[in-house]
Amino acid sequence: MYLTNSPEETEAVGERLAAALQPGSVVALYGGLGAGKTCFTRGLARGLAVTDAVTSPTYTIVNTYRGTLSGIGPTDIHHIDAYRLRDADDFVNIGGEELLAGDGVCIVEWPERIARCLPEDAIPVAIGLKAGDKREIRIAGDTAGYDDCG
Repeated sequence: MYLTNSPEETEAVGERLAAALQPGSVVALYGGLGAGKTCFTRGLARGLAVTDAVTSPTYTIVNTYRGTLSGIGPTDIHHIDAYRLRDADDFVNIGGEELLAGDGVCIVEWPERIARCLPEDAIPVAIGLKAGDKREIRIAGDTAGYDDCG
């Protein structure tokens, strides 16, 4: 578990996780509105050598960036926001399963909306909003209790 006190510290935790990712990795980001999922993703992207500005794909559903996996080479980074999808069928209809099954890295916000599409080896990251800019981040652990901002 990580406790962060600023957006920069939250990004730094994401950046450290990037070093462990492999082709086809899926990172499932759990947390309510304003929890810091996109902030964490900015750090992940920086750790994957993405040079473009990373923004929330809330309305576009998917933003794709070009990055580099350490020791492997160039790869696509797909930042997926499932918040506006009704369910997993919507995700399937836009070709989302192909993204998850590819060699790129996928970072999924609101993964609970497409849970049946996620691979079994997806890396769960739970981000809990605390007072101010403080965050509690659990990687590959229990995600219960991180579905709201409370």
